Amino acid sequence: MTYRLFEAKDHASIYQKYRFTPPDELKNIILQYLDKKKGKPHVLAVDLGCGTGQNSRLLAPHFQEVVGIDISEHQLEEARAVPGYPNITYRTGTAEELPFPDGSVDLLTAASAAHWFNQSRFLAEANRVLKPRGCMALLSFSDSKTRHHYQDCGERLNHIYREVHQVLLPYASSPVAESEGKLEALYSAIPFPDKQRVEGIQDKSSISVRNLVGFIESLSMFQAYKKKDPQTAKDLLLNTQQRFLEEMGVTSPDTEMEQELEYYCILASKPL
Repeated sequence: MTYRLFEAKDHASIYQKYRFTPPDELKNIILQYLDKKKGKPHVLAVDLGCGTGQNSRLLAPHFQEVVGIDISEHQLEEARAVPGYPNITYRTGTAEELPFPDGSVDLLTAASAAHWFNQSRFLAEANRVLKPRGCMALLSFSDSKTRHHYQDCGERLNHIYREVHQVLLPYASSPVAESEGKLEALYSAIPFPDKQRVEGIQDKSSISVRNLVGFIESLSMFQAYKKKDPQTAKDLLLNTQQRFLEEMGVTSPDTEMEQELEYYCILASKPL
């Protein structure tokens, strides 16, 4: 089954504004793995489920060409609007039918996207398009491990964040659970003998209250909740923002807190 949950124009705009870029540490882990397994030159990287292009842009300086693939043309419009990346091309498509010749791709990546793929069809295509010793890197973060800090009220902020997730959880698609489970089933199904997991990659950054609420709005389970009851969904965002501000003792939604994300990555290399 192909999931079509991120295609609306307004959702794409939210995605561009509020989705996180994977940390440099994780990018470096992926590139070091590719260097070790295949070696240079790094010609073509393909970023699957690229959305608005955060991960594609991260890869661009390290490859001759990057192609971002996504099912949503609205997402790709947002990605193309970001200037300064002449070696990135964005194409409409799916991870299960890739427009590349056999043995032509150095690196296949998917950032917070692989849980939406049809597992067997995606792995068959990955095996077809990767060069010998070409690599796959499937990455995401465990949202259940996300933590926020502001002065002495970090635990209360985390409690609010978890409460919102409990409200939205009944609207989560089953692949969301697969992502939270660190793609265990997909990892087991990868046919390449050379594969490994990297876990516990910590990323600390600052995020405003406004942007944290925007990230919640970008979640597929929030969008499903909004589709069922738009006014209640809108009220949830407004109330959540207000609760954060009250706990922090501030009035501006541009006030920043510290955010800690915990990333994981599945790495695999196609045999000769």
